[in-house]
Amino acid sequence: MARRYDSSTTTFSPEGRLHQVEYAIEAINNAGTAVGILAADGIVLAGEKQKSTSLLQPSKSSEKMYKLDDHVVTVVAGLTADANILINNARLQSQRYLYTYQEPMPVEQLVQRVCNYKQAYTQYGGLRPFGVAFLFAGWDEHHNYQLYMSDPSGNYSGWKATCIGQNNQAGKGLLKNEYEETATVSDALKLAAKVLQKTMDATSATAEKVEFMVLTKEGEKLVQRILPESETEKVLAEVAADASNEGDV
Repeated sequence: MARRYDSSTTTFSPEGRLHQVEYAIEAINNAGTAVGILAADGIVLAGEKQKSTSLLQPSKSSEKMYKLDDHVVTVVAGLTADANILINNARLQSQRYLYTYQEPMPVEQLVQRVCNYKQAYTQYGGLRPFGVAFLFAGWDEHHNYQLYMSDPSGNYSGWKATCIGQNNQAGKGLLKNEYEETATVSDALKLAAKVLQKTMDATSATAEKVEFMVLTKEGEKLVQRILPESETEKVLAEVAADASNEGDV
């Protein structure tokens, strides 16, 4: 029955489902894991870098983390080519708002604009949904630090901590048990590393396979920083030490 209705994004099945949208969401469940955690003093984003072969030249910029504006960043899971279209659209929307109103665009309003664009690709014939999910992290004077998740259907939701990509249910289970609203950025980094170690196919996470980004405020200035490999190795080593200590107990 499903095959009669899965060739178009504009046709509902008798069960009220849009199969092409569901297939796009399922494709993201095979992508590299991405984690977002809201801390008391900032936001931590983490992502798994999937490298198909050692012969591949390393990217000169981040493969998972992107800056949308001075106050908003994102981490992606899914098709990078699809993500680039939406990222460019988000950057354009943000700069248009800044030019018009002479103030940064509220984070949720930017997320909503991107999601409206994504939703249009599920409603018209001849188009396919974007095969990418986002975690948006940002700060504005209205709601301070914010974390949003968006999927190919055009839906978005606010989160304190969440996980997208492969094995995301295992990651969400760990976050549900260990997340604390009073956690600092350093605590959130360790928790994000634990989630990646639980969800990755590899036996252990290394600095070559994962990357972290931290969004914090220094005075009135918002700082976006991708951790260098040396700091990433330090975080992973601390998590491994904590795990071995728990095992000894």
